[in-house]
Amino acid sequence: MDELARKVLTGSVRAAARACRMVDEESAGHRELLRALYPRTGRAWLIGVTGNPGAGKSTLVDRLVQHARARGKRVGVVAVDPTSPFSGGAILGDRIRMQQHFEDPEVFIRSVATRGALGGLSRSTLDVARVLDAWGAELVVIETVGVGQDELEVTRAAHTTLIVMAPGLGDEIQAIKAGILECADVFAVNKADRDGADATVRDLELMIALSQEPRARGRGHTAASVRVEPARDGDGWTPEIVKCVATRDQGISELFEKLETHRAWLEETDAGRARRAARTRELFVTMLRDALAREAVATLASAIDDAVARIEERAADPYTAVDELVASFHAR
Repeated sequence: MDELARKVLTGSVRAAARACRMVDEESAGHRELLRALYPRTGRAWLIGVTGNPGAGKSTLVDRLVQHARARGKRVGVVAVDPTSPFSGGAILGDRIRMQQHFEDPEVFIRSVATRGALGGLSRSTLDVARVLDAWGAELVVIETVGVGQDELEVTRAAHTTLIVMAPGLGDEIQAIKAGILECADVFAVNKADRDGADATVRDLELMIALSQEPRARGRGHTAASVRVEPARDGDGWTPEIVKCVATRDQGISELFEKLETHRAWLEETDAGRARRAARTRELFVTMLRDALAREAVATLASAIDDAVARIEERAADPYTAVDELVASFHAR
């Protein structure tokens, strides 16, 4: 593991590929590898890209990678694809839209399958991103599967969350309810050459204004009258909205600039630094909770079976049984 970690840190693409596979498959020694790499992580900027299916996320990611490379940045991409609930397989087709980067040694694209995990990510996504961070990627883009209103685990993994929307995909109000609205740092209204793009932007402006009313400027609460001033004073962040057409490379430069503005806010303001610290704490608590749950289930395996049998026979209720098992685990 020490030798593999050393090769990853020297920028070896082959070593990074092997490390990503070990981490994704949770092969023997993968935790030791992650421990060895972790001190050299934290330099990459993680952008999470999510949104409704069909919004053009993969094409947009391809364009963002292109612009990052034009600025001389080494880039990693973690593309999450859905897993079949029947066969357990995955097509991993997001790579197809990024073929122009395959021969670029400064771009590393890793596809991972959800393998039953909810929230738009796989269980290994963040660890794979950390491998790419240690490999030397200055920017790591995490592209989720198409998600709904509350499947937004990417907000915990990424520093900046980009939500991609497109006109004509259905009820726009449903698409911008609190689950998505509260998590977005930047909105990209892709396929803006279609009818309805301006209406989508107005709906977003209205919802943002209503959610941050003290900073909204306007006499009424109509989409046409409300104008939102992006926060730059460190008190908070108002989501930015950019219209673009990824297939034509239109609006991508402006979108990249808005993303970089958010990164600067994270790094240069007290509110931004507090948000990054809260993110680190939340990630750690999640890891701790999962580890404790695995340990508790393994330790109480036979007691769990007995409790399930009693619950099935209606000899016990599940609420009391849970309390008893928690008390038993505490007493050990």
